[in-house]
Amino acid sequence: MITLGFVYIVTGLFFAVTALLSAADRSNQKRFGNAAFWGLLALSFLAGDRLGDLGNGMLVICLVAIAGFGQLGQGSGRTTDAAARAAEALKRGAKLFLPALVIPAVALGGTLLFKWREGIAQQGQETIVALCLGTIIALLCGYIWLKPKPMIPLQEGRRLMDAVGWAAVLPQMLASLGAVFALAGVGDVVGGIAGVAIPDGSLFGAVLVYALGMALFTMIMGNAFAAFPVMTAAVGLPLLIRTYDGDPAIVCAIGMLSGFCGTLMTPMAANFNIVPAALLDLKDRNGVIRQQIGTAIPLLGVNVLLIWWLAF
Repeated sequence: MITLGFVYIVTGLFFAVTALLSAADRSNQKRFGNAAFWGLLALSFLAGDRLGDLGNGMLVICLVAIAGFGQLGQGSGRTTDAAARAAEALKRGAKLFLPALVIPAVALGGTLLFKWREGIAQQGQETIVALCLGTIIALLCGYIWLKPKPMIPLQEGRRLMDAVGWAAVLPQMLASLGAVFALAGVGDVVGGIAGVAIPDGSLFGAVLVYALGMALFTMIMGNAFAAFPVMTAAVGLPLLIRTYDGDPAIVCAIGMLSGFCGTLMTPMAANFNIVPAALLDLKDRNGVIRQQIGTAIPLLGVNVLLIWWLAF
């Protein structure tokens, strides 16, 4: 059986290789900071369950310290030059996207297969396992088809991680923050405030507060996964599901989509909105957000109506 541990090992090995390549990149003046950052992240994936709560906490503090003190940089890396990439793009055309399309195809097909034939992948983790396998298969397809030098894909992966920097770990940290908020009872506090704001017996008011709350908390914390436990504990479970007998699947699924509307409108979602601006070298660092607001606000309104219409 393929378990989640397999995914952790593959991810940890990638970050370990990234750390070694970063340490060897003399064009990066902060190469040892990069190596330490990715090395610690590799350690968390490969041996996090053996470090204990204190060890993992210290590891996270070290990651924050490295990023906070500006010890992450970016080098040139030993990979193909712009001319070689342009020639390859001209030769292959749009077919260059085929390896990338392998990933979602295997992820979807693998998820359906693993759910149909139980025992192949860990129950409840079928999609993550399939996504990991899809990435590996896509990499192998790229090697077989394009025949690059063995280290070029790894160098490109390392170059991309250096460009993304600390924002690569932001989703995990923000999701953990949501769990901490839930354990600390933030949802109960928000629920008390929502109870005052929502008129008695108003189903639409409860739906509106839930959807808007998901979007607003996502904008504050940068991740819908962090907002979800707070707003679901505050409004989703006690009001929409228990009081008004709403369909849990619809409430939670469209509630998450409402949170993603907030993702489109916040710089806190750095890996979605700030990193692309940096990679594309946009003069307006908030340019991605400005382009997305016109989609996010109408979509949020549609989500409110969908929850109200479908879940009850």
